[in-house]
Amino acid sequence: MNLFQRFRYTVEADLHQIFDKKEQKNPIAMLNQYIREAEKQTEQTGKLLERQGQLKEKLEQEYKQNAELLAKREAQLTLATTSGEQDLIDFATDEVTAYTARNHTLQASIESSTREYFELERKFETMKHKIKDMKVRQLQLMGKENVTRAHHQMDGMIAKNNKTNFEDLEAYIDKLAYQIDKDHEVTTFEARLAELEKKAAEDHSPLLIENK
Repeated sequence: MNLFQRFRYTVEADLHQIFDKKEQKNPIAMLNQYIREAEKQTEQTGKLLERQGQLKEKLEQEYKQNAELLAKREAQLTLATTSGEQDLIDFATDEVTAYTARNHTLQASIESSTREYFELERKFETMKHKIKDMKVRQLQLMGKENVTRAHHQMDGMIAKNNKTNFEDLEAYIDKLAYQIDKDHEVTTFEARLAELEKKAAEDHSPLLIENK
């Protein structure tokens, strides 16, 4: 029985089949969801593997106990044969036959259980490696998405600045320079007028003294 058939997604599931779903548009979100599902399935598989190991141990314990009882009955059959008591011989013989048959059954079951356990363990390790690979892929996609967004934002900012901000800044600087020049020109005119007023005042000073 293949225990992995219980899972909705198997280890061999192709990620591209999931990515092709039209209702899913974000590959990273889809991958995150798939990883969560795979981790859940891996955890369930781990529990099944642990259960299989416990069942295998119980079979081995049963085999050990049966082997001990078989050895005991074989010894008793030897004693009964020596005693010559037929009823004891018949009972011991039936017991040896039953324990021997059970011994063969348990041995075959243990061998089969061991093969199945190792097969499950191998697939379990494969699943864990698959998840690790997907997480690496997840980091790669996240890094690529982050770089793409960063480039997009920076390119947008640069393009906007080139077309708008830089032009606005240049116009502002030109306006500011014009205003400074104009203020300087006004200041110069005022200084010249003040100088003329001062000179005129000095020229009229003697006249004022003579008039007095």
